[in-house]
Order: sequence, then C-alpha cells, then structure tokens
Amino acid sequence: MDSRQPNYNKGRNTYLLLIGAGVFVLLSKVVATPATVISLFMVLLGVYCIRHGIRRKGYVLLCIGGFILVGSHFVVIMALILISLGYFYIKSKEMHGETGAIQRTRLIESQKRNKEAWILRSLSLWCVIGELSLDFTLAIPEEPETTLVLQGMIGDIDLYFPEDMAVSIESSVLFGQMRVGSQRESGTMNKIYWQSPHYDTADTKVKLIVSYLVGDIDIKVL
Repeated sequence: MDSRQPNYNKGRNTYLLLIGAGVFVLLSKVVATPATVISLFMVLLGVYCIRHGIRRKGYVLLCIGGFILVGSHFVVIMALILISLGYFYIKSKEMHGETGAIQRTRLIESQKRNKEAWILRSLSLWCVIGELSLDFTLAIPEEPETTLVLQGMIGDIDLYFPEDMAVSIESSVLFGQMRVGSQRESGTMNKIYWQSPHYDTADTKVKLIVSYLVGDIDIKVL
C-alpha cells in the first residue's frame, strides 16, 4: 500500500471543505444587483482593453470594477476565492501527485517569456490577477512530460506553441473569451479541449490546464 495515500486523502478532504464552505457562502449571499452587473462589465472591458494593447485604460477599468465588486460583494468574492483555491489544489494534486512540481499562489503574477530561451518545468500557478505571455518555441523541456496548471480569478493569457510540439490543452473561463488553435469561444461558461495529432506517440509532450473565472485566453499553435 502507498504510504502517501492517507496524506493525500487528508489534503483532499481539506480542499473539499474549502470548496464546500465557499459554495455555502455563495448560495446564501449572491444577489444580482446593478452594482454587480456594472462591475463585471468593467472587469470584462478592462480585460478586453489589455488584450488589445490599451493597457493603461484596461488596468484602470479592472481596478475600478474590482473595487466596486469587492465593496458590494466582499463575502461573495471570498467565497469564490475559497472555491477556486480548493479546486486548484485538488487539480494540482491530481496532475502532479507527489512529483515535487513547483506550486505557487500569488495575488498578482506577471510573466513574459518571449525573447530568450527558458527552462520548461512542471508548474501549478494560482493567482488573483495573472498576466502571462509565454513563447514555447523558446522553451527547453526539462522532462519527457511537462504538466502546467494555470488557474485564478482574472487572467490575460497568451501562449504560443510550435506546431511540432506535442500538446494537450484543456482551457475554460466562466466569463470572457478564449481561442485555442482555430477554436474560439466567448461569453459565459466556455471550455475547449485540443490535442496535437501526434500527442500519444510523442517522446516529449506538454499537458496544459488553464482555468480562470474571468479571462481572455489566447493559445496559438504556430
């Protein structure tokens, strides 16, 4: 018997408790008010502006919308954070197990790796606000199969994969838009699965899971 199993089950129960507490609070507090609608619209518009290069205006809209949203529904925001964190830890454990993959939680995360070569390692990252621009044509894999879990509240994600890299992608956003290869989705509760034709037989592969509550996700296969 695997001696790590009791610890894994104990951790999983803790994360499920986080999700349950978040759902309970959310169901007891959610009310569709004009302030909620306006703040969500401003957050989405901010993400759109950032995605189209109007970064200063985009971040101002994000901050104002986020401030209104937190001020109007602080308890709801905390519930969503609990649910998101609980789901993140469960997903991270499922994907990485006890392999020692890097695991990070951040309030704000901004990374741009698109100008020089960089080392590709298995990673789980959760953040309240994330801005990532990663060019995998410059990545140097450290292991035969790399697993990346990118999750959080608000995300502006741009990823570029070379056509010859074997990739499996699961991407989802609750509110926002995303493009994975030639597939596009926008609006609410969107999910896209995409996999390279040669993924199963490839010697080196990347498994990617991207999940944000509000996001603009653009994953290109060059």
